[in-house]
Formats: sequence, C-alpha cells, structure tokens
Amino acid sequence: MPSHESRPTIHIPGTTSHTLAPRAALDGREGTLRYLKAGTGAPLVLLHTVRTQAEHFRDLIPLIADQYTVYALDLPGMGYSEIVPGASYDEPAMRAGVERLLTELDLHDVTLVGESMGAVLALTTAADLPERVRRVVASNTYDFPGGIARSSLLARVVVGGVLTPGVGPVVAGVEPKAALRRILQGGLVDKSALREDYVDELLQVGSRSGYPSVARAVYQSLPSLIAARSRYREVKAPVHLVYGEKDWSRPSDRQADKELLPAADFTQVSGAGHFIALERPDVLAGLLNAVA
Repeated sequence: MPSHESRPTIHIPGTTSHTLAPRAALDGREGTLRYLKAGTGAPLVLLHTVRTQAEHFRDLIPLIADQYTVYALDLPGMGYSEIVPGASYDEPAMRAGVERLLTELDLHDVTLVGESMGAVLALTTAADLPERVRRVVASNTYDFPGGIARSSLLARVVVGGVLTPGVGPVVAGVEPKAALRRILQGGLVDKSALREDYVDELLQVGSRSGYPSVARAVYQSLPSLIAARSRYREVKAPVHLVYGEKDWSRPSDRQADKELLPAADFTQVSGAGHFIALERPDVLAGLLNAVA
C-alpha cells in the first residue's frame, strides 16, 4: 500500500498483507492490488461483495486456514487496492483483477469462493481459466435486477441517488455511519453479525481519495454482472451454489442459475441473508473443509 494511504484497522489473526504491482506494459491503466494471505494447503481465493473488502471474510479465514492457503483479495479500487482515475469497474475489468492474482502468483488447483458480486467473478474467472480452477463456491450470486435495492427503502433511495445524473457524485461522497450500517444490515437476518469495528473500517476505506467515484462506478456497472450470466455454461469446474434463505434473490433468480449450472450442488442456509460470510461463516467453512 502506498505510504500516504490509511491502513486497515482490523487484523485477522494468522494473516499477512501483500500487494501485486501493476504490470508496466499497461502504462498506468492498472493499479496495485492488495490481498491477505493465511494458512497452508491448496490455494483458495476469497472474493468479496459490493462496497466491502478482504476483511469481509474475517470470521471465515481462521476456520479454513488449516486446510487451505487462503488469499483474500481487495478487488480493483476497493479496500486498499489502488484507485486508478478513470478505471473501469465493470465485470470484465474486475475479473481481470482476479485473474491477475491467479496468474501472477501462478496458482493452480484453486478453489474460488465468492460472495455476491464476488460469486459472479468466481464463476466467470473459472470460465476463463479452467486449467487453474479446481472448484467454485458461489454464495448469493449478485446477477439479477434490483440487487441491493431490494433490501430496504433506504438502500433504494441511496443507490438511486448515487446513480442519478448530476447529483450522483455528491451523494456517493456522503456516507453517514448510521446509513451505511442500516443498508448493510438489510443483508442480514441477525443484525448483530455486522460488527461496529467493521462498519468503522468500511467508512475509513470510503474516505480514501477517489473512493466515491469508485463506489458510483461499481453501482453503474451492476448490469454487467447480470450480463455475465451468459458465461456460466462455460464453467467446467464443479460448482456449489449457496444461498441464504432470506437473500435478496428470488426463487426465480436462484432457479435461473441452477438451470445454467445444472450439475451444481445447491445449499440453502436457513435463517441467513445476503452476507453469509458475516452471518454463518461456519456453514461456508464446513462446505469447504469437507472437500479440502
């Protein structure tokens, strides 16, 4: 991380922080990527949700680090990965960041685990790099219209404001703690699973120079996550679809993905919402450790 940037306020025991430098040939169009590393064993890559970062998996990593070498990536421009002015945050651009991690670290036999947006990227990365990916666990894939706007009236108002021409950049730069907390709690059944220090960490990241533009660009690019469903049939690795019982997706959304991935295993987590890694990390750990 550049020295002038703020640093994470949360440390996950057993993890170390690393960076991938941008490739010189791309002449400033690619930023430094930050990732956390922990554990031993076959590689497992964790991909976070919209508006979060590698620390989204703070409770999952210790549960799987005895079975896997875990890499938790800050997606391009998010968390403490570098913000590149004018960069794209559509699905292909974010997927390119994931693929950089796998190819530059020369990872093989990889288990890709993604939640929400990260689940879509796990599936499309597996489609691109079948020779490197062993399996995919896709938790609450964010590949349907509406998305976070289905969680609450507040989320609809805020996201709608962020996307509004003219005032959108202003709205994106204003993020009261109470509003962020309520929006994220809209993805949880057990509201206490959203810890206060994690909200503070997300607010610190949100105060980084240029971050409001990243947040707005990510929301503007959400249709590209829906379009990415066209790649699911290309995935050759075994897939496990995991959904919270109270996820924002509707039964029809889940069925549509099951039809695109007919060989996939399917688990519905009782009493969980959109953020299973926060609410029921034990369930994800059980699924992963069982096939390590």
